[in-house]
Amino acid sequence: MLEEVERWLSRRSWSVSDRPLERVLAAKRGTTVSVVLPALNEEATVGDIVGMIRRELMTGAVPLVDELVVIDSGSTDRTAEVAAAAGARVVARDDILPRIPAVPGKGEVLWRSLMVTSGEVVCFVDADLRDFSADFVTGIVGPLLTDPDVEFVKAMYDRPFGDTPGQGGRVTELVARPLLNLHWPRLAGFVQPLGGEYAARRSLLERLPFPVGYGVELGLLVDALHTVGLDALAQVDVGVRKHRHQDGQALGRMAAAIYRTAQLRLSRGHLVRPWLTQFERGEEGFVPHTYAVDTEERPPMAEITEYARRRVA
Repeated sequence: MLEEVERWLSRRSWSVSDRPLERVLAAKRGTTVSVVLPALNEEATVGDIVGMIRRELMTGAVPLVDELVVIDSGSTDRTAEVAAAAGARVVARDDILPRIPAVPGKGEVLWRSLMVTSGEVVCFVDADLRDFSADFVTGIVGPLLTDPDVEFVKAMYDRPFGDTPGQGGRVTELVARPLLNLHWPRLAGFVQPLGGEYAARRSLLERLPFPVGYGVELGLLVDALHTVGLDALAQVDVGVRKHRHQDGQALGRMAAAIYRTAQLRLSRGHLVRPWLTQFERGEEGFVPHTYAVDTEERPPMAEITEYARRRVA
């Protein structure tokens, strides 16, 4: 590990307990905080997450979160209804920036969320978390409120796989961590580089391009490093993260998108063939299925006309 990263770990790697809630609230001093949950068919978990944030972080006694928005990216279940009943403002992905046709993907939703939120600090939380704790929000928002030099904060945590501790995050270990260590060694200190829980200053997010799909977390992390430098990045230990695990083929598609995101940043060129073929056993043997790898990115939100108009207004 680079000496610079070792120093960074000692200076910019914390536990949620390092910043008690009282200290975080005292440091808020009028800074507005938006929490965004990207959601696709998460009726089983989104209500509990919204309810926890409303009860613990959006009260008169604890006014940490000013805005709680669920961006529904085309759910076919009761995600929108459950989230609204729990107290979130629910916005449909396709209703945001209708001039630009939406494409499927998590990064697409996160990018569009900047258009319908107003917080100076924006906190992203995945909507499939189980046993959710408000520490996920206070932990990653805290450094942005207490330290003006911090611009981007990732959550870190244990990721159990079923009943086995520490075996989650397979794409992280097999794809993202090797890529970062080999090509961006200054980011080698991040425990969960692909984690969906992170917070950043709007002034940074609006300057970054957003990969539309699974590569968004790696893309934002790499681009934030180049934009503001390592010392402006941080991570906070928030405990244990439990969520729904993807099957092996879904992980393969995720891995391809992440590799493509890294490849683009390394060369700023184009993939020769942005497709991934996988195999499933059928009645007569293995059947190939070919999927497009995400090859589109959204420009920095600051370059979008509607966003610029809103800022002026």
